[in-house]
Amino acid sequence: MARIEFLGPINKAPVEIDITHLSELKTCFKDDPEVREWLKNSAIAVNDQLVSNLNLSVDKNDKISLLPPVCGG
Repeated sequence: MARIEFLGPINKAPVEIDITHLSELKTCFKDDPEVREWLKNSAIAVNDQLVSNLNLSVDKNDKISLLPPVCGG
């Protein structure tokens, strides 16, 4: 199962889910309003590499990270 990490202000414990494509994240978290909102504007990394294609295949040992936008100075 792929491991999902929620970074920064998302503040949720990591979870493991059984998916084969990143596009399935929206379906997996459709009943979690907080994560559903973060998915709309967060960057996604697979094994610490930023990705832009949600049709990317996911392996059972992959680490998926949700990286919310941040402000700083």
